[in-house]
Amino acid sequence: MNQLVYDFIKQNQDYILTEWMDIMKESADERLIKVVSDRMFTQTSSEFIDMIITNVDSKNKEFSLKLSDFAEKVVQLGWPLTFVNEGLHKFTLIVINGMVDKGLVTPDNQVNLVNHLDKWATPINNEIVNIYTQTWERTVSMQRIALQELSAPLIPVLEGITVMPLIGTIDTERAKQIMENLLTGVVKHRSEVVLIDITGVPVVDTMVAHHIIQAAEAVRLVGAKCILCGIRPEIAQTIVNLGINLNEVITKNTLKKGIEVALELTSRKIVEVEG
Repeated sequence: MNQLVYDFIKQNQDYILTEWMDIMKESADERLIKVVSDRMFTQTSSEFIDMIITNVDSKNKEFSLKLSDFAEKVVQLGWPLTFVNEGLHKFTLIVINGMVDKGLVTPDNQVNLVNHLDKWATPINNEIVNIYTQTWERTVSMQRIALQELSAPLIPVLEGITVMPLIGTIDTERAKQIMENLLTGVVKHRSEVVLIDITGVPVVDTMVAHHIIQAAEAVRLVGAKCILCGIRPEIAQTIVNLGINLNEVITKNTLKKGIEVALELTSRKIVEVEG
């Protein structure tokens, strides 16, 4: 980096940080300011400026590591990429304007300094976009995996009896997860009866009904009985209108009634004990 610019940045780090935070707070999305506390905004802003200044010396090997850590942090905080890119642009403007105010920029060196700062900032900007994108994709991927694991849990409630509560929309990808969890869980928990509760599924169309019947059939093929719970009147009407055959599946309108049947199938029952 140009020695004049390098010296100005090093000597005026606190001034640059204060100016940068004031400018970025004015241009920040209102939702960002509400989510991030003043203390966190100040701390993260300081890390951002420190990270940029670390790269004032282009040979500094710490930059990539700091950049990766910073990208992961701002993704978790919800900072938009546009905000981070704008921050780098504002940084260069603050440096130029600060040097102008101190009389360090002259007609002879003005073009050279601006070009130099632009050439210095461009690769940093590209690296920020690259790291930020990779971090975001990795975060989204991890969240997707976590949601998949939570979207179709198989819960053992009693010996030989397991329940799979389904909530939300069922698409093809989720249906595959349901099938996989069912078959794996039936074997793992040595289930004799599996209750699939669709009380929380808002819409049961042809595709959803087909997936549910497939899941029930798969359970039966591995040696367990399947009870379909949460059959609301509108769902019953839909299944009838679609002409779906549920002869091999026990159906109940509530999970409570389903569990009562499951107990009977495993030679147990609920008995009231007198005090």
